[in-house]
Amino acid sequence: MAKASKSKKASPAGDGASPDVELAANGPTPLLFDGDFDVQPVGPADFDSEKLLGIYETMLTSRRLDEKMLTLLKQGKGFFHIGCAGHEATQAAISTLSRAGKDWFSMYYRDMMMYLMLGGSSEEVMLHHMAKADDPNSGGRQMAEHFSNKERNILPISSSVGAQFLPAVGTALALQRDGKDAYVYCSCGDGATSQGDFHEALNWAAREAAPVLFVVQDNGYAISVPVKDQTAGGSAYKLARGYEGLARIKVDGTDFFQTYSAAKAAIEHIRSGKGPVCLVADLVRLLPHSSSDNHAKYRTPEELEAEKREDPILQMENRLMEAGILTPEKIEELRKEVQKNVDAAAKWADEQADPDPSTATDHVLYEGDLDLAFEASEPSGEPIVMVDAINHAMVEEMERNDRVIVYGEDVAGGKGGVFTATRELTAKFGSDRCFNSPLAEASIIGTAVGFSSAGFKPVVEIQFGDYIWPALQHLRNQVASYRYRSNGEWGCPMVVRVPVGGYIHGGLCHSQNIEAFFAHMPGFQIAMPSTAADAKGLLKAAIRMEDPILFLEHKALYRSAAARSPEPDQDYLLPFGKARIVREGTDLTIVTYGMMVHKSVTVARLLEKEGVSVEIIDLRSLLPVDMETVMASVLKTNRALVVYEDHEFVGYGAELAAKIADAAFEHLDAPVRRLAGKFSPVAFADPLERELLPQDEDILNAAKGVLAY
Repeated sequence: MAKASKSKKASPAGDGASPDVELAANGPTPLLFDGDFDVQPVGPADFDSEKLLGIYETMLTSRRLDEKMLTLLKQGKGFFHIGCAGHEATQAAISTLSRAGKDWFSMYYRDMMMYLMLGGSSEEVMLHHMAKADDPNSGGRQMAEHFSNKERNILPISSSVGAQFLPAVGTALALQRDGKDAYVYCSCGDGATSQGDFHEALNWAAREAAPVLFVVQDNGYAISVPVKDQTAGGSAYKLARGYEGLARIKVDGTDFFQTYSAAKAAIEHIRSGKGPVCLVADLVRLLPHSSSDNHAKYRTPEELEAEKREDPILQMENRLMEAGILTPEKIEELRKEVQKNVDAAAKWADEQADPDPSTATDHVLYEGDLDLAFEASEPSGEPIVMVDAINHAMVEEMERNDRVIVYGEDVAGGKGGVFTATRELTAKFGSDRCFNSPLAEASIIGTAVGFSSAGFKPVVEIQFGDYIWPALQHLRNQVASYRYRSNGEWGCPMVVRVPVGGYIHGGLCHSQNIEAFFAHMPGFQIAMPSTAADAKGLLKAAIRMEDPILFLEHKALYRSAAARSPEPDQDYLLPFGKARIVREGTDLTIVTYGMMVHKSVTVARLLEKEGVSVEIIDLRSLLPVDMETVMASVLKTNRALVVYEDHEFVGYGAELAAKIADAAFEHLDAPVRRLAGKFSPVAFADPLERELLPQDEDILNAAKGVLAY
């Protein structure tokens, strides 16, 4: 067939501005595209009849699984359901062109047909739906229709709308660097295109010509909100117009053959290195949004009846009967066979074991042996400041492991970050190993999930702790639970370097402390060093670990003389969860970390002149926390003061104080006291900042108060 030529005439479904191409369609939606495509219309005659029968049977299986799961819910044998009904043709067409285990898949929760076509079975789906122990997707940890499979390169699904976009881009960038002949399928519903992550992903993918197929499965509704109330122009096809380097296609997603011809052209475009494609498939949603929804409350009976006539399975049946591949008798035979198989799978799954309650906390963190040799002796190199120690740690680890990559805002080239921590890395290792990201924190963390999943070790920088919040959705709902929700099958080890803290006249948005917030999230490990040697030893260990690490660096310590220390050698690693006894004492224990270590040392020296012996414990890592060393000190001194920079109210030190009071109550000679920042944003002016953040005299007075009790 001839290659379709571009037309300047705007098509009925076009935006009136782009040079869309319109091809004839069997369904109500013409095929539109804007890009360098060779779209060849196909029909049943272009396929092996047995292959088409297999695809049709899988479509029936997907539909029957939807029906069966809804029945099981009524029987109390399931907890939740999200239907694929109406989406089968689009997913069947694209999966037919995809390779499980070679291509990658960043799906959303309506992709059951895709899962089946990539090798999933009815038994797997039923184990997942019933949350059984042998559920290969999550072991009962994740809700139904949230598929995951490492062997097939199916990334773990997060329930958060739009969370799949940026990991898909990160995976695609990793495939580019590895020179692999593969692409990334990234799917969503029409509602997810309202998320900022959608646009961040299109921007970065288009900029880098990343091999991603963004598939918008537009069924007209985001739960109850119609697409016309969600999307400017009423279609994501128009939203995608503004990204140079991103091609677009719009199809009737209920038509398997039209979708196949478009997807084939799109995937060939991507595989040839021409960049990403946004494929918008107009679909019907034949079931409510989920089992918790009743679409009769917001959709008319006439609309629902009209959508049934667009059923992709009925369309497939008609096309295959016209081609002589199906007969009414064969259809009845296949439907009965599928029902029998699905019912048998459900019965079998129901008989399988539920998860053992004793495993509920398994897979929060990596449980294997890291095989790291930690240093016992003190470093003896030339004195070095903390920011240089951090830089040297990254250099050494990038030399040791070519899968370590460094990126973030302003980190590349001659600048090397606003604090110069990444200086010379681009010159030493090239722009593929140290590069600038868009100024978008969600993009930084989201793509790191993809890079990590594909075998890289991202060491990313968030320029200031104050600006980490746009990335919070990914940090909380993607990164922290990635290993857990995949039942330990996947991990996304990365290091997130974050300058934090005050005392630099940074004002409200350059002085924040964030450790309490993130210490509340299972799945992270958190370090906050107070010396150059500790910074190097902890960072090098973090890069070699298998968990996501939040590495907090106090800005005021980067070049502080107090934090200056002899530089460790390239083999120096420090363990997380092991505190440092900064100085020994017998009368009072001060438990602290970061900048407050040095202020506490100043206070201890002042008290020493008064005959008071203060022991100082530098936690070094906050998650895990070394309560053993803390308690050994408190049981020796019988008094404890917890010093930290963040707000006293609901701060990290509140948990420390509670743990000490709980474990050492009978041994304490005074209540455990906290000394921390005031419950206020940090102001810019020097007198205001000094009033809000802990000063030496504040710590001294607090210590005297505990000693005098």
